[in-house]
Amino acid sequence: MNKVRRQILIATAILSSAKASNLFAAVNYPIRPVKVIIPYPPGGPTDIVGRLVCMQMAENFKQPFSVENRPGASGMIGADLVAKSAPDGYTLLINVSGQVINPYLYASVPHDPLKDFTPITNLASTPIQLVVSANSRIKSIKELVDACRADPGKYSFASSSNGTPGHLTGELFKSIAKLNVTHIPYKGSAPALTDVIGGQVEFMFDSMPSSIGLVEAGRLRSLGVTSTKRVESLPNVPTFIESGYPELTLSTWYGMWAPAGTPNAIVQTLNSEVSKILLNPETKARLAKVQALGVGDSSANFTEFCKQEAAKYAAIIKSANISLQ
Repeated sequence: MNKVRRQILIATAILSSAKASNLFAAVNYPIRPVKVIIPYPPGGPTDIVGRLVCMQMAENFKQPFSVENRPGASGMIGADLVAKSAPDGYTLLINVSGQVINPYLYASVPHDPLKDFTPITNLASTPIQLVVSANSRIKSIKELVDACRADPGKYSFASSSNGTPGHLTGELFKSIAKLNVTHIPYKGSAPALTDVIGGQVEFMFDSMPSSIGLVEAGRLRSLGVTSTKRVESLPNVPTFIESGYPELTLSTWYGMWAPAGTPNAIVQTLNSEVSKILLNPETKARLAKVQALGVGDSSANFTEFCKQEAAKYAAIIKSANISLQ
């Protein structure tokens, strides 16, 4: 046997061994605890949806799916941790749709959300609502617009972070209604909503999971929702379409990703299990309580959806001339 043939056989054996190892790992996945990074603080909408799914994953797989909250930099700190993790299925990301938006907001980002991750599935989507403090004198979208126009520069609006759908919905509203208001980003919905309730910030566009309970408890007042139809639990709250702003039909969605290069068998195992969880009547009911609708599409469909959403929000960012450092 000549030297070249021996090297080819050795290389083939190594590749075969690696493939067999990957197949074994995928078939037996998971054999140890899985770490799930949520790049926002506890109590926000991403955390609420993510923990619901992880709790069911742990029960079904008989392995812990431990949530770690790593907030900061519009979700990029936690997401980057996942992007740079081993692609073995044991470090996953659950993030809001801001995941695909950041490259259009910042001059520099630590990773490429479309290339450095493997999309697993779209978990859920939910409308966005415009809320003010229950103690606010403002009772409608029209009253809010009138107040902001009467005192340019006086009012501010909160968001869970720069670049989130809530932030961009607020910027779109600001542009369409021709308002001079200041955006104040927070590290998550929970602290932002606290300041809206206290009157430190006048209003906020927020995803339903984190704010619907506060509306129902009488601590916040909802002025409008971005869904095409009124929300069943808020029958007296108009849509933005009804209020004369048909452009404001954006939604928030929550996805699951793995690092790029994760074996397809593991991706499909996760996708299949999450899809089953989202079809479970109990899961549907719990998501419905926070006005979220489970999705659970294929990895391929979610990959294409991410590309489409990135293009849509890029257009909004360009139109509103938003640029962050």
